Amino acid sequence: MKNKDLKLYMTQRLSAIFMVPFILLHLGVIIYASRNGVSATEILGRTKGSIGWMLFYGLFVVAASIHGTIGIRNIVSEMFAWRGLKLEIAMVLVVVLLVAVGLRAVGAVT
Repeated sequence: MKNKDLKLYMTQRLSAIFMVPFILLHLGVIIYASRNGVSATEILGRTKGSIGWMLFYGLFVVAASIHGTIGIRNIVSEMFAWRGLKLEIAMVLVVVLLVAVGLRAVGAVT
């Protein structure tokens, strides 16, 4: 395994570890809301203007974007045999797109 591959491997694993509490809390909120009949309007009323929820979901978006882009990079590299600068530019575009779309969604609900 090359040094860059090892760094990407470790980064993806660390992002997965970082995401675990986000995923658990997110699922917990979904279960709580669905079992207690909390409507989407009520949820948005609670998240709107909340710096805590903005930080929570903002960090979640960044971690998921990094994690997902590394996975996409591996798939693209294997399926299309992309290497070098072409692959790196494509993956920078992917992570920027994922972060931008994710943060836009976070902005809409906080």
